[in-house]
Amino acid sequence: MAVKLQPLEVLYCPVCSLPAEYCEFGPDFEKCKPWLIKNAPELYPDLVKGENKWSWMCFFLHSSGTTSDVKKDEEVKRLPGGKVKKKEKPEVVVEKIVRNKRKCVTIIKGLDMFGIKLSDASKKLGKKFASGASVVKGPTEKDQIDVQGDIMYDLAEFITETWQNVPESAIYFIEDGRKVPAMG
Repeated sequence: MAVKLQPLEVLYCPVCSLPAEYCEFGPDFEKCKPWLIKNAPELYPDLVKGENKWSWMCFFLHSSGTTSDVKKDEEVKRLPGGKVKKKEKPEVVVEKIVRNKRKCVTIIKGLDMFGIKLSDASKKLGKKFASGASVVKGPTEKDQIDVQGDIMYDLAEFITETWQNVPESAIYFIEDGRKVPAMG
């Protein structure tokens, strides 16, 4: 007498599209929590214990209409393992890399944090300094601007004049492996 096996029913989270058991490893576990408490409380019993706190916050947000508390929660990002990653403060980092002993490339990171479109910025930089400038993916998978030539020390003044929303205090140079304020 053979036992016929039934296919396994997998519960998928509609928020992150992962199986419910793996939501905690997904891109944003905080957004999945309300759905998990309602539809899969047996998977995360510690969430159900904290349900009163969550429902109170939802009630508070709906009744007051403010989202300032939610923005504070968004500034702190939870990494797998429970570690907390704070939101990066916006800053522009400029670095010069020498290649082939004579050729220099100036790398600009962080302009996008100030709402500047990198493709437009690279065009302006290329025209101003009469050199090639392009948007490329850096080693950390973030976009950066590579400009041919050693324009590092002229760059801080140009950035603050061209884009007024970038303060002088937010521009840093990388010199000898250390981050140094550009102005000062």
